[in-house]
Amino acid sequence: MKKKILYGIAIVFAAFLLWRVYILLFTGESESARPTRPAVAVEVDSVRYGPIEEVREYTGTVYPRYQYILAPKISGRIIGISKRIGDWVKAGEIIAHIDDAEYQQAVREAEANLKIAQASLAEARSQFELASQEKERVESLQEKGIASPAELDAAVTNYTAQESRYKLAQAQVEQRDASLKSAQIRLSYTQLTASEPGFVGERYVDEGALLAPNSPVVSVIGIDSVIVRTTIIERDYGRIQNGQHVVVTVDAFPDRQFMGNVSRIAPMLQESSRVAQMEVEVVNQETLLKPGMFARVNVRIAEKDSTQIIAATALVNRSGEFGVFVVNPQEAIAHYVPVQVGIVTPTMVEILSPPLEGMVITLGHHLLDEGSPVLLPRAEGAKQGSAPARGNRP
Repeated sequence: MKKKILYGIAIVFAAFLLWRVYILLFTGESESARPTRPAVAVEVDSVRYGPIEEVREYTGTVYPRYQYILAPKISGRIIGISKRIGDWVKAGEIIAHIDDAEYQQAVREAEANLKIAQASLAEARSQFELASQEKERVESLQEKGIASPAELDAAVTNYTAQESRYKLAQAQVEQRDASLKSAQIRLSYTQLTASEPGFVGERYVDEGALLAPNSPVVSVIGIDSVIVRTTIIERDYGRIQNGQHVVVTVDAFPDRQFMGNVSRIAPMLQESSRVAQMEVEVVNQETLLKPGMFARVNVRIAEKDSTQIIAATALVNRSGEFGVFVVNPQEAIAHYVPVQVGIVTPTMVEILSPPLEGMVITLGHHLLDEGSPVLLPRAEGAKQGSAPARGNRP
């Protein structure tokens, strides 16, 4: 029984050997000649030389160039507001009035008190001048031996008293004058005037409201130029400078670009987030940008006029190393080339070294290894719709 099994195995083995000999002799097919892996369909793009720029986009909020709130320094009932939300306000224009009857009366009382003090001063001046003349007359008579020492002492005492009264009257005039000015200042507080031109941003009260000191009435904003506040990360902190040009866009006007400049960069980074505050000033002549809008700030970090660039989809990262797969259209074999990258954008990548020859694979490279066969989309190996190479290598 065992011999039959061994004979059967030997016959099968011999038949297999005869079949392999037939394949080698009559078909010419070799095991080593067969492809070990199938070709991968890929898309390619050309290596070109041209300009590239690196742009960072930050998000922020639009703020007015200045903003202030009009509020009274005194209490009283508001009797009139001439402006509403969105109205233009000129510098020095009166916006609101507070009932000033009490303050008018205080001014009139202060004026009357000043007149009384001035009259007392005039009387004291006359008495002082008479006392001075009497003192000089007695001193002259005493030198001639006509007046007695007692008369001289009485004249000197009267002169001193009138002098003190005169100085007191002068002080009272100054005091009454100061009281009048204080009353006039309090009266001026009943009119709220704009210190800077701008638009009324908010209106907090209406006519008839009883206000306490420092109660807000309206807010005024200046938006002929606006400030966009944003934050920059630590990686870009040293690459942005004051005065650098930026482009600002907002959702309200998606087709408009607003030009601005970096005006301020904070001298410190926040420890918790590792970001620094940055302010961008934008001229807003058409007043399209409004405070509170969400803004995007695009800052050009770096740019080159002519350098070796490829499509961003061609760049691969394997084990922390950047590289590209290059293919010669005549060979249709992919070769992996490690590269050193420079400026990286969402669509293009700058290749600093080495110089690349042929086409780069932009789709399908995740299935490739060094020496993998590829199927190109067209006979010439050019990706349909890809841009032609611009110029020769500099």
